[in-house]
Amino acid sequence: MRAIDITVLGLVQGVYFRVFTKKEANRIGLKGWCKNQADNSVFIHAEGSEDQLEEFVKWCHIGSPASNVIGVEVTESKLLYRKEFLIQKS
Repeated sequence: MRAIDITVLGLVQGVYFRVFTKKEANRIGLKGWCKNQADNSVFIHAEGSEDQLEEFVKWCHIGSPASNVIGVEVTESKLLYRKEFLIQKS
């Protein structure tokens, strides 16, 4: 298990990006959360296996159907042992 923080840039707010992010994280089996940022990006904390995280980061480059992702920044993070994947209010 490991944890990463992801910042997704582009048209990712107002297009149900967080809803689709939660759906994809649940499909893959990840734990963590996502939230909108003041700079119009979406921040994601994801916890899972190497393979799960790799698959999820690939999805983040595509995003929700109405989004237009222009960048994805990934950094290592502290494992917090979350029990589910949540959408946090900004």
